[in-house]
Amino acid sequence: MTGLLIAVIVVLAGLLLALGLRHRLNAGRASVAPPASDARILFPFVASGLSARALDAALRLARAEQATLLPVFLAQVPMRTPLDAPLPRQSAIAISLQEAIEQRAAAFGVPVEARITRGRTVRHALRATLVNERFDRVVVAAASPGGPGFEPDDVAWLLKNAPGEIVVLRPSQQQQLLDVHRTVTHPSEQTSPANGSRSLTPTEV
Repeated sequence: MTGLLIAVIVVLAGLLLALGLRHRLNAGRASVAPPASDARILFPFVASGLSARALDAALRLARAEQATLLPVFLAQVPMRTPLDAPLPRQSAIAISLQEAIEQRAAAFGVPVEARITRGRTVRHALRATLVNERFDRVVVAAASPGGPGFEPDDVAWLLKNAPGEIVVLRPSQQQQLLDVHRTVTHPSEQTSPANGSRSLTPTEV
């Protein structure tokens, strides 16, 4: 009888230890709960930089509405190259910016579905994004002098053509989440195939 009691105590102690270790492992991981609604907030951005202020505005809105953030990297492909041509430097920029967005979103507890859209110009890529993606709102950063974001003409075009609600923020040039000015793609550079909007991977842009 005493031996059986000791065996039961040992088993219970083992279970408690296993549960404790599991709790510690789960606590060490940054987990993001699935969205409570199917709302999606579009956040287009370009290779010249990513505005931390605009991103935070999009993440606060997504958290308040329990929505998914849809960051779309707009890759520009030179006219003399095929639209699905490889663009390694833009790919590296896109991956760096995507990682920065995901880290920021994890702190807000917001799920992310990263995308990439190709176009000959920013506006061309924006047009393809509006056609191919489902979203409820758009948050976009307007460029300040020397800072990241979209030029006034592109913002005006977006306001005229994009459906749903649009939030435009003009951050200062010191408020970039990640400075990528030194790695912006040269017009003659080429990258890996990705036609239209799709999930971002390290080998594609």
